[in-house]
Amino acid sequence: MARKSAVARQQKRERLVAKYAEKRRKLKEEGDYQALALLPRNSSPVRLHNRCKLTGRPRGYIRKFGISRIKFRDLALEGKIPGVKKASW
Repeated sequence: MARKSAVARQQKRERLVAKYAEKRRKLKEEGDYQALALLPRNSSPVRLHNRCKLTGRPRGYIRKFGISRIKFRDLALEGKIPGVKKASW
């Protein structure tokens, strides 16, 4: 499990990105980069990082499922992810 502060920081960034998305889009269309620079840094979508929805792990993220490779493996072996089974050949 990731530190709760790291997960909270990420959630705060996600809220800021959503809050300022429309404003950022308008400023970019107008080409007003000075006003764009005055917005909070964490409102930029580039600063977001994919994290596991269950554990908060930042690495080994599987985009299709939204979870880390470790949690994915655990859930797949338990049969909790539909359509996924262990490969053997």
